[in-house]
Amino acid sequence: MAHFKYIGRSKKGERVEGVLEASDRAAAVRQIDSMGQIPVSITETTKTVHQNSGEKKRFNFELGYQRKPKMKMQELLLFSRELSDLVASGMTIGRALHTLAARKDQGAVGKIVETLRDEIIQGTALSDALGLYPETFSTLYINLVRAGEASGNLPTSLEHICVHYERVQEARGKVMAALSYPMIVMLVGGLAVIGLMVFIVPKFAATFDDMGATLPVPTLALMAISNFITHYGLILIGLMAGGSILFKKWIKEGKGQKVWHQTVLRIPIAGAIITTNAYAHFARTLGTLLHNGVSVLPALGIVQKTINNIVISEEIGKARERVTDGSSLSGPLTQGKIFPRLLIDMLAVGEETGDLAGSLKHITRRYDSELDRLVQTCTTVLEPLLIVFVAIVIGGIAVALLLPVLTLTDSLHV
Repeated sequence: MAHFKYIGRSKKGERVEGVLEASDRAAAVRQIDSMGQIPVSITETTKTVHQNSGEKKRFNFELGYQRKPKMKMQELLLFSRELSDLVASGMTIGRALHTLAARKDQGAVGKIVETLRDEIIQGTALSDALGLYPETFSTLYINLVRAGEASGNLPTSLEHICVHYERVQEARGKVMAALSYPMIVMLVGGLAVIGLMVFIVPKFAATFDDMGATLPVPTLALMAISNFITHYGLILIGLMAGGSILFKKWIKEGKGQKVWHQTVLRIPIAGAIITTNAYAHFARTLGTLLHNGVSVLPALGIVQKTINNIVISEEIGKARERVTDGSSLSGPLTQGKIFPRLLIDMLAVGEETGDLAGSLKHITRRYDSELDRLVQTCTTVLEPLLIVFVAIVIGGIAVALLLPVLTLTDSLHV
């Protein structure tokens, strides 16, 4: 007797799965039918019924709940690209998902693909099936698929999804590269300074005490700082960690989040990078939605949810309310004074010519180029500035340590 793992549907439409023992696949199908369930997929397995139920009990006992699987961004991009290519080649969406599920991926991707395939086999629309995993498939993703289904041009919509997310990922990578370099330099410089204060300065302090030398003010200040770090360093780290946790909690939501996002936009260079990336993301997302047949108001609602900065997001929400009152899109954006004049003028031209999606495409290209320039400027300007800053700090420590030595040398010459 062989063992078969099956996935099916109950009479109420609920998903069921399990392992049963049968002589062949046909006998397994008859057993599932006799239980009043509709078989969706049946695969032979080496696990027995008792092993399978034991694993479920152990899993439930250890974790207490089942987390929904979630794809990482790279996995989502790969899945979207492969699904788009398969559907574009002429496959039905069900067959394409079955092809992807046949790989037997053990991670989140395999579980999600199998569920999507089962839902499609049962007659569920792809957009509705994607809604089962909101942590993986965003509102933008689902609405683009729904628009493709409504227009009968799903392959094109899937291709637009791939292009959109690939460009978003590329833009995000540029921003992270520009902002991470200063953090790395400051981290390395900070560790070097701490190492000097904890391990090197105390040795000099002991030597100066033995010599009974009169120390200059910079050296005394350096010794005091070193002594504080050495004796109260752990307390200081704890306070900094606690403050960091409280700060992150404060800026996560409510008034603190808005204050922080407003402050970030005022930071030189970094603020310009964030705003430029937001403008490019706004134009790219809105243009993709309009190009796929989503109307302006729902598209603005989706775009508002995808903008990470709450100041810009709220401005899009206000513009959406004004558009509801019958205004054009460029007019409401002008009133907020958040979006630059160039972007608004290009939008106005698109509205006048009736090609708003085309204008948004040009706006995206314009701000993508601007983002590249700002990232290059950030790297070019901050690199020498940070190196000079770290050098000044470490050099200041060295000078403060050498001042007593120079003073003693001069006294010996006298």
